[in-house]
Amino acid sequence: MLKTPKRGFEREPRIMNLEKVIFGFFIILALTLNFGFFIGEIDNPDHHGVVELFLVIIVNLVATGLKLGDRSHLGAILLATSLVADLQLIAAAIVWTIAVHVTETGLSPPVMATIVSLAGGALLANVISVSMLVIETLMLRR
Repeated sequence: MLKTPKRGFEREPRIMNLEKVIFGFFIILALTLNFGFFIGEIDNPDHHGVVELFLVIIVNLVATGLKLGDRSHLGAILLATSLVADLQLIAAAIVWTIAVHVTETGLSPPVMATIVSLAGGALLANVISVSMLVIETLMLRR
C-alpha cells in the first residue's frame, strides 16, 4: 500500500514528556514556595511560618532527588544548586529548632533574620536553577 506524502503543514502529534513536566513542576514549586517563605519583614516571625519552611524543605529535597539521574554537565550544575538550597534550608530549620526548643531565646528578631537570610540564600540557588532550566529549554532544537 502506498503512503501519501506529507505536506509541510501536516505534522505528527507530539506527546508531552511527563517526566520533564514533573521535573519542571518541582523545580518551579521549590522556587515559589521558597519565595513565599522569604517575603516579608526579615525579623518578624509572623511573616514566616514554620509549616511553609517545612514544605519548602520537602519540595526542595524532592527536586534534588529528581536531579540525581541527569549525568550531563548541566545536570551536575542543577544538582549543585539544589544541594546548596537544601543545605541552607536545613540549616535554617536547625536554627529555628534550636532557638525554639533548645535555648530560651525563642524567635527573637536576630534569630528570625538569620533563618530568613539562610532561606534567601536558598532562594538565590533556586533562581539560578530555574534560570538554567529555562535557558536549557530555550536552547533545545526542534
